[in-house]
Amino acid sequence: MAIAKEWKKKRRFRQSFAAMLQKILNRPLQSPPWSGPCNSIIILAQEKYGDAILLTPLLKNLKRQFPETQLHLVTFSKATTAFFIHDPNLSGIHYAKSNPAIYIRNVLLKRFDLLFNTKDHPSTNFLVQSLIIRARCKAGIANAFHKGIYDYLVDIDYHSPVAIKNCGLLDILGKPADPGSCRPYIPVMPVTDEVKAFSEKTVNRQFIGLNISAGGPTRYWTEKNWKTLADRFHHKRFIVLSTPADGLLKQSLERDCPNIEPSPATGNIYEAGLLVRNLELLVTPDTAMIHVASCSNTPVIGLYGAAPQDQSRFRPFLVEHRVLVSPSILVKDIEPECVIDAVHEMLLH
Repeated sequence: MAIAKEWKKKRRFRQSFAAMLQKILNRPLQSPPWSGPCNSIIILAQEKYGDAILLTPLLKNLKRQFPETQLHLVTFSKATTAFFIHDPNLSGIHYAKSNPAIYIRNVLLKRFDLLFNTKDHPSTNFLVQSLIIRARCKAGIANAFHKGIYDYLVDIDYHSPVAIKNCGLLDILGKPADPGSCRPYIPVMPVTDEVKAFSEKTVNRQFIGLNISAGGPTRYWTEKNWKTLADRFHHKRFIVLSTPADGLLKQSLERDCPNIEPSPATGNIYEAGLLVRNLELLVTPDTAMIHVASCSNTPVIGLYGAAPQDQSRFRPFLVEHRVLVSPSILVKDIEPECVIDAVHEMLLH
């Protein structure tokens, strides 16, 4: 109850701040396409791994359509900064919480041709950055609290996939992206010898992947459920994927289930992607791993809580999939039999 009250308080503050900016700025909304110079674009990137993955289709398409344009990214978490650090499509990555003098010199003292806010709801940090970063044109995603703040708004239904929303910037630039060109990717990261060797071992897609980690406590399936699933498919081979925080659970499943092949721990999301791309099927809660599967066109079964916005905006994208929805906000309330039936259906498809 206390957490819900705090969240509502923060939401009211964000909305009040946005409403104040709307009255002060009162920018007239322009109709696309924007025909001004496009030598430099700066994009405000969201904070989580899933958000980062779903931003990559925009970066790829911008570089394809505007190869000479410098693409800059403002990041708000160390995880997102590390994710993009080796992305060849980017000219610069700027961590907003880094040394202030460096940020001022590399971002605030520059003038960009276009700024794009990827949030589809009011965010205090993103609104402040939209205000203080100098750009000839500023674009955002349409919602009631962005009108009057941005010159252009990507007007796409709220429940559309986030990757499509991000690529809506290309509509503003007069270069609409074909949905088929919006498959995400993961920039190259370091790979250990153990992960490289194991990924070569799984190249024939003979394994089903079980991602046991989740982005929050409401999204975890239980150890008992994972064991039930593996036991019902005793003739199939599985591997378990997890973050280091769930390493003990991974070891427990590998020890207790004879058809689960012990696999090396992955140190970053790129290593996880190397394993996912060789899977016959991935079963995972609603986390970034849903979108890792999209990167390699790996069939996926997603386990979702009851929130409809998660099922629509962050559903599997450009990949064969099944979405299983809990009767409550807790993923653990999805019955094992529902997942077992979905796995049977996917394997026979």
